[in-house]
Amino acid sequence: MLSGAALVASPAVLADDKDATDAALIARAMSAGPMQIAAQAKIMDHDGKVLREGSNGWTCMPSMGPGMDVPMCNDATWMAFMQAFAHRQAPDPVSVGISYMFGGDIATNNDDPFDTTQDPGEPWVTEGPHIMVIVPDPESSLKDMTNDPNAGGPYVMYKNTPYAHIMIPTGPRPVATEK
Repeated sequence: MLSGAALVASPAVLADDKDATDAALIARAMSAGPMQIAAQAKIMDHDGKVLREGSNGWTCMPSMGPGMDVPMCNDATWMAFMQAFAHRQAPDPVSVGISYMFGGDIATNNDDPFDTTQDPGEPWVTEGPHIMVIVPDPESSLKDMTNDPNAGGPYVMYKNTPYAHIMIPTGPRPVATEK
């Protein structure tokens, strides 16, 4: 879901944001997107605390919340999408929105944005580095695009929901480990 191939910072993965310095959080947030965007982006933690002001309209975050060590860089349209998602409200993008997650993402149900159960047979995917795109009127705009994350290219995550968006893989997925 939220659920990001350029030069990026490469900070160590931090176990918990509350134990990290602002400098480490900023470095991790900047690792999510292209340096030419991240260098001038606002850096904000998942609680909304601004760690560094920005000047280009982008916001980079070191994580999406406790236990979700997945940095991302979002344009204003994507930030509005995230606010709607967080409040389980239907987003209404009026323009294309872009989000970078060059560090990959956590396991997510590709069909149900609010499923946390990981029941057998459900379409869960742990995406590697990728770009996400939201579009106005996703129901009609994305209706002919596959939602199969294994199709070998871009796909729709959360198809047929208000949270539908395009996932564009830019690198390999993490190798699954057996438990």
